[in-house]
Amino acid sequence: MIVYKTKDGETLDYICWKHYGHTNGTVEKVLENNRHLENYDAVLIAGIEIVLPEINTQKNKETVRLWS
Repeated sequence: MIVYKTKDGETLDYICWKHYGHTNGTVEKVLENNRHLENYDAVLIAGIEIVLPEINTQKNKETVRLWS
């Protein structure tokens, strides 16, 4: 678990993308752990502390078969 401090103008989906590498399901998990974020607009002000929980970010990779 990491505590992230926002910079002025950031959005939660950008923070999740930057930390986890994608936003698929991560934004929801972060919101579950940071109920105080419902008091802010989508564009965040500087200095808000956000707990970034550990999330299994292993994604299924699509493979291509070149030869049969």
